Amino acid sequence: MRCRRCINVNEFELISKLTKSLPTNAFVVESAGDDCAVLDSGQPGRYLLFKTDAVVQGIHFDADADPVRVGHKALARCLSDIAAMAGRPIAALVTIALPKEFDAEYVRKIYDGMSVVAREYGVAIVGGETTTNPERLLISISLLGDVASEKCVRRSGAKAGDVLFVTGELGGSIAEKHLHFQPRIREAHWLAENFDIHAMIDLSDGLAGDLRHILNASKVGAEIRSPSIPISRAAKLQARTKANGKSALIAALSDGEDFELLFTLASKDAVAVLDGWKKNFPDTRLTCIGRINAAPGLKIRDEHGVRELNIHGYAHFS
Repeated sequence: MRCRRCINVNEFELISKLTKSLPTNAFVVESAGDDCAVLDSGQPGRYLLFKTDAVVQGIHFDADADPVRVGHKALARCLSDIAAMAGRPIAALVTIALPKEFDAEYVRKIYDGMSVVAREYGVAIVGGETTTNPERLLISISLLGDVASEKCVRRSGAKAGDVLFVTGELGGSIAEKHLHFQPRIREAHWLAENFDIHAMIDLSDGLAGDLRHILNASKVGAEIRSPSIPISRAAKLQARTKANGKSALIAALSDGEDFELLFTLASKDAVAVLDGWKKNFPDTRLTCIGRINAAPGLKIRDEHGVRELNIHGYAHFS
């Protein structure tokens, strides 16, 4: 029998309820509500970034997934959030929760995967915790980073008239990408060093959902162009084979776990950012997909005109 006190809320509704009255102190610049918490450590001109994230067997990876790739994903998810604020990762703590019967070699390979991506991005793994979880494996990462205070990019800076860009291709990540993605640390640094990026977020829950986080934080709206959405080959193949019952466009808007960057900047910089991107990152697409509007709401333009976008991204508990 269902508990009478149980109320259905999705992940973001629950977060809103839980974070309304959390304690704070003088070190907090930005708390819950962005890709990372932003802290003032007292070092002139720099902020600390603090992020935690978890991957759970059966939710974020299958039981037969390559453990090296599982380790990669566990740490790279947090790195992607550091990238979204144009930060530099520094050090990580790892909590791993294991069933009572586990394969020690499998766990060692998870740490091998984490170590490879940590070395690539200059991250020290400095400890953590091991514990028991009766049913399934869980890995939680706490990651510390830093960023020049004047270069820290938040979700809340989008302005009416901005153009909206996304890196890479979207949709169909379950086919493979969700275990193989590369966090856009270098790309984010280049963007922040060379342009005034107004707002940025990493795409972990789908374009339609994560764009709304920028819009809500910035108190603006947006219009995206359907033909401009960079749809991945995996999403197109899944649509042709009816593997997930979605059109390729809906998959690109809602699948999640793309771990690309979505950002806004002034329209006057659009050509320069595209030209510079092609020179510096020729193997990665950068696409202008729409614009930021003063009026609230998220709209999509296609061959039939402009309409409200009713598609949302992934949310736990929904």
